[in-house]
Amino acid sequence: MYFAVQAMAAELTTGALVMMQIKKSGKKISMLVANNKGNFTKKATGRITFTCNDGHLITQAISQTIATGEGQTFWMKSVGVNEKGEQVSELDFEWSIRVK
Repeated sequence: MYFAVQAMAAELTTGALVMMQIKKSGKKISMLVANNKGNFTKKATGRITFTCNDGHLITQAISQTIATGEGQTFWMKSVGVNEKGEQVSELDFEWSIRVK
């Protein structure tokens, strides 16, 4: 599987969490990927599943941007595994959020 496809799937796992928390906040908050980095450790073949367990980082950043009006950044990691449970890639995304 081409690395760009993995990057898109990995970003989606982090971005969906950010969008969900923004919606829960009830505020108009912009979001943008400011930076990213990736590690590809094994050839990705078959069905690859990406998981992000960093949702807890978003709540604090949203609270801070609402309280201060200043932009906040935070890194989130998404790990891709194949059907055998073997890790094939790990991608990190730095999200930037700010109250509109």
